[in-house]
Amino acid sequence: MADDIKRSEDFDSSNLVIFLYKWRKSLFIVMVIALVGSWFFSCPWFITPKFKSTVILFPASNTSVSKALLGEQSAKGQDLTSFGEDEQAEQLLQILNSNKIRDKVVRQFNLMAHYGIDSTSSYKYSKLFKEYENNISFRRTEYMAVQISVYDADPQMAANIANTIASLLDSTKNDMQRQRSIKGYKVVEAEYNTMKQEVSEIVDSLIVLGSLGVNDVEYQSQVLNQQYAIALMNGNKTAQIALQKKLDILGKYGGIYMSLKNALEFKTEQLTLLQAKFKESKVDAEENLPQKFIVSDAFQAERKSYPVRWLIVIVSTISALFIAIIVIMIMEKISDYNTHKKFQLGQS
Repeated sequence: MADDIKRSEDFDSSNLVIFLYKWRKSLFIVMVIALVGSWFFSCPWFITPKFKSTVILFPASNTSVSKALLGEQSAKGQDLTSFGEDEQAEQLLQILNSNKIRDKVVRQFNLMAHYGIDSTSSYKYSKLFKEYENNISFRRTEYMAVQISVYDADPQMAANIANTIASLLDSTKNDMQRQRSIKGYKVVEAEYNTMKQEVSEIVDSLIVLGSLGVNDVEYQSQVLNQQYAIALMNGNKTAQIALQKKLDILGKYGGIYMSLKNALEFKTEQLTLLQAKFKESKVDAEENLPQKFIVSDAFQAERKSYPVRWLIVIVSTISALFIAIIVIMIMEKISDYNTHKKFQLGQS
């Protein structure tokens, strides 16, 4: 028993060399078979070569046209030319992975037929979406940009799909934002029109009061009272009667005039603010902004990117050799065990 333990502990590098030399012919045959097999089964007959096209872009900052161009003072981050940050990059990745873009790409390039998926299959969409995910991917680069990668057997198709996805990014995000902007625009428009109507009604009322002689209550009251006092001093009854009528009208409608005047000043100020909001919301609802800065457009690749045959051959050969060594070692252990067992039976 001690000898067995001693032999197991003595399996050092020299024993490994002896082991490899002993089985060199078998290992060499395994290596040759693995080399030839991996090279043969990685050829285009078995694995369809694919070409890779990429688009690299930076997200634009979330800036509205109205605040960036129409606002009196642009806030920090409201520059149309500023790049987005981590949050904007994550938003772009979520949109790129959305079914809105996926479905548009599938329809535009008829990917179900292009990928050779049977349209009558019960799981056609599952197969289509799996193929889409295998060939099209999105990721953030180490420089905080977003990379769109497309693999396809047709190099021009790969480039077209990558560039199309980049262009769809603008329209998709703008459509999402426009839905909210249009609702906001309609709310502001309704409020603006209501305020305009109210101001118009106040102005009409003031015009009616003006036709009755009520134009400026404070000034008119002061002047009429002075003139009435003079008429009393002079004993001018006719002037007193005429001035009294004006004072009665002023007393009757003066309070209404002052209330309407104050309301007009307040609502005019509110109308000015609403008008600015109305213009801004209209611009946001009608105008579209690019949501990205393209760093590198996709182009037709000249060399295939998949499969990497030399890597397949190396990995397959090393794996085959490793498995062969393990199998041979197990076989030797079994053989030693059987020999030892026969020896013990013979002694007994």
